Amino acid sequence: MKKDFWSKSTVAVIGGGSWGTVLAKIVAANVADVRIWVRGEDQARAMNSTRMNPSYVKEMTLPGNVHAYTDIERVFENGVQGVIWALPSKACREQAKRFAPLFRGDEIVLHATKGIEEGTMKRVSTMLAEELPVSRIGVISGPNLAGEIAKDEPAATVVASEFGEAVDAGVAWLTTPRFRVYAADDVIGIEWAGTLKNIYAIASGALEALQFGWNTRSLLITRGLAEMVRFGTAMGASEATFLGLAGVGDLFATCSSPQSRNYRVGKMLAEGVTLDVILKQLGAVAEGVRTTQIISTFSQERGIVMPITQGVSELIRGDRPARDVLRALMQRPPAADIGSEVAEFDFRKK
Repeated sequence: MKKDFWSKSTVAVIGGGSWGTVLAKIVAANVADVRIWVRGEDQARAMNSTRMNPSYVKEMTLPGNVHAYTDIERVFENGVQGVIWALPSKACREQAKRFAPLFRGDEIVLHATKGIEEGTMKRVSTMLAEELPVSRIGVISGPNLAGEIAKDEPAATVVASEFGEAVDAGVAWLTTPRFRVYAADDVIGIEWAGTLKNIYAIASGALEALQFGWNTRSLLITRGLAEMVRFGTAMGASEATFLGLAGVGDLFATCSSPQSRNYRVGKMLAEGVTLDVILKQLGAVAEGVRTTQIISTFSQERGIVMPITQGVSELIRGDRPARDVLRALMQRPPAADIGSEVAEFDFRKK
């Protein structure tokens, strides 16, 4: 679809958290009307009257063509041409079932959720395809720390879909002078990259609490990337995807910034704060907590070697303190690095 089509169109954003609010602002620069669904009436009123979200990215001003609603019927009134889905993975299926009757079927849906469904291991695009009467579905993912983008700092993302129209729509919705969009078609790889990197963000926060430097952090990031590639390719993803913006780019950003909720979870866990207290203090979803436990169990059952993931799982469960987890990882048997057939063989076996 051409950009001039979207300039006259209406796009719904489902979810008024930090990233949903930032996406609403970005999209508003390229379409006629943006309708954002939020849960709280007070939040909606404040966003419409003050042009600011009182709960998230409070320093960012929303354009006049962004309107917030708690009534989902109002969001879809007279139809929308596009939908950006920005809800936590835990709420995806339930809300998709609830909102499905409001879809005509010709909408383009792009989700911006980095997580999976507990129990089924299904990716968000799969859940949406099963519950919504639409076919053109895609994903938005990359090194997208909402707080930085809210300040209009230069950044980029990846839009991936099996449908060229969905990718074209994402480029048209999201491209601004300060936000660049790259296209892709490996939906499996893009979604798994965005999901898995949260595990290593927790580990990186723990390293910060232990006051280790960049040698240790680079060890985590590179071996974490190896685990992501190992798992992702086992799930049908392209290895090359993990070397791109939505793979190593997102991994580096999330493992390096205290803005990441998962990073803060790891830091506080290593400092001895209990998980219940941490989650209450965050006041927002840290997808990596659920993801770590799910992937840890799944990888053990399938024989996919992911020692860092197992260690982070032990930290989250409270089985071992961070220093003991790190000590156990450092004492693993020697293994070859990636780079040759022999190295690859040894790497995958150990």
